[in-house]
Amino acid sequence: MNQNPTPDTGAIDKLIHELNKLPTIGPKSAQRLTYYLLRAPEEQARALADAILSVKQKTRLCSTCFNITELDPCLLCRSDHRDRSKICIVEQPQDLLALEHTKIYNGLYHVLHGAISPTEGIGVNDVRIKELTNRLQDGSVQEVILATNSNLEGEQTAMYLSHLISPMGIRVTRLARGLPFGSELEYADDVTLTRALEGRQDF
Repeated sequence: MNQNPTPDTGAIDKLIHELNKLPTIGPKSAQRLTYYLLRAPEEQARALADAILSVKQKTRLCSTCFNITELDPCLLCRSDHRDRSKICIVEQPQDLLALEHTKIYNGLYHVLHGAISPTEGIGVNDVRIKELTNRLQDGSVQEVILATNSNLEGEQTAMYLSHLISPMGIRVTRLARGLPFGSELEYADDVTLTRALEGRQDF
């Protein structure tokens, strides 16, 4: 008879499995996080669980720029202090946060929620391009800044948008090449992003 039965760790294994699904969290990291939470006070674990549920339940996409928000339209779109003649196009909400952190840009944004990538089956209709063209119809926007990532998908998207927007008589610019090719906007430091914004060029 087995005197040392295997402990029942179903709940632990389930949490490790779920954490392992998160980006950049490998099996070992998931295991460390699980055992950290296991040792943490119950109040801390409940606070984390409540925060996760709150994000899912209370946030939505802004109907104007498609940034993540609790209010619609979002605070940036409803602000009277933003320059409404400029729209900066980014791939993801975290790219918007990175640019806002520089405190150098004071225009509006448009979040595509992706980039054109035929190899991955992501086409023009899979990102928020139609919504962008609708925003440009009233003639109030004078410049569109393409701040897609500096990789193949980002360049394809920027090229497509440039061909789409330029005939509307709107100036189209691209972030300066201070960003190395293959990099993602959200990981760039403030100085690099500031130089990229200030040195943007006609596209």
